[in-house]
Amino acid sequence: MVATASGRFLVTYKLRVPANEVHARARALALEQSIEMPLEAVAQPFVREHIVARVEAIRPPTAGDPDGFEVALSLATRTTGLEAGQTLNMLFGNCSLQSEVELVDFEPPPELLQALPGPRFGVHGWRQSLGLQYEHARPLTCTALKPQGLSPPELAELAGTLASAGIDVIKDDHGIADQDYAPFSQRVALVQRAIERAGGEHRRPERALYAPTLSGGPRRLRQQLQVVRGEGVGAVLVCPMLCGVPSLVELVREEAGVPILAHPALAGRVRIAPALLLGRLFRMFGADATIFPNFGGRFSYDRATCRAIAQRAREPLGAMAPILPVPAGGMSIERVDEMVAEFGTDAMLLIGGNLLMGAAAPGDSVFQRAAAFVERVHAAAALRRAATGVTE
Repeated sequence: MVATASGRFLVTYKLRVPANEVHARARALALEQSIEMPLEAVAQPFVREHIVARVEAIRPPTAGDPDGFEVALSLATRTTGLEAGQTLNMLFGNCSLQSEVELVDFEPPPELLQALPGPRFGVHGWRQSLGLQYEHARPLTCTALKPQGLSPPELAELAGTLASAGIDVIKDDHGIADQDYAPFSQRVALVQRAIERAGGEHRRPERALYAPTLSGGPRRLRQQLQVVRGEGVGAVLVCPMLCGVPSLVELVREEAGVPILAHPALAGRVRIAPALLLGRLFRMFGADATIFPNFGGRFSYDRATCRAIAQRAREPLGAMAPILPVPAGGMSIERVDEMVAEFGTDAMLLIGGNLLMGAAAPGDSVFQRAAAFVERVHAAAALRRAATGVTE
């Protein structure tokens, strides 16, 4: 049955055009994102009144934001079909092809928030899945199995080492998928057993979660999800912009039964504001944590952008649970204190290659570096709790 809705919602775009063109371009944007034809050619009163997008405001550049005009449109809620893929289409489908247009923000209407699934686990669910006793005691620790090209036994050995060191979440590097040198079913089985074995040997009350990369179309995703359930895997990694948001919403979120870690691969080429895409939309589509490139790393996001992503991940959004922001991208153990100060305890800190440097460093080891990461997170969180007066 097709869902129904009424009313309108606001969408904000950045238009980088000359001042003498902005009004005409705003009207053209409204038509392109709703009916894709000249308004003069529309004879039906229903379409003109209820379907055509409207220009609600045009804000000129300011000293603090000199890069283009802000244009606010109101779109008809019913044009979204109350479905993830069509929502993205109405927000930015055709106009994503126009290089002078950027999707900045939108206020989801109540009907859409009710129709889209949102996170199944969220912040609280991650902690429950890990067996953590306290709600806001510390950020979660996360690392990645890499480099791509390792065999399943090699990946399993590395995963066991990282789990023995106390890492909470051990994910595949997103480039590890279902290649012939590390087939999904064989890799997942060996890595999961290695993590379980490490937990049993160290008798920790908490458990480590393995998050293998899900990839491919619906048929392959469903096969991989069967492996995940069969092996008792505790989380999954998904690249929504690669597998498609409808697959995330209607397949992975519904059938995985475990927390979903969203990866931002390909998200940087769509000209959607990072806070909107990674913080709000991925959350609405079912992610329980969202990875983003932290400031000062290998990528160019600044502190304000990263702060905005974290805010969108955790701010009130209808009845949807908050999700964990996951700052990443070239992070190091030395930056743990800074990240805890910036993102707080309801976060997941992801350090990958910096931990693996121990494999080549004399007198150092991957285990030692991973354990140092865990210890540093615990210490930084304890200092933050003491400073803020939070008790366990």
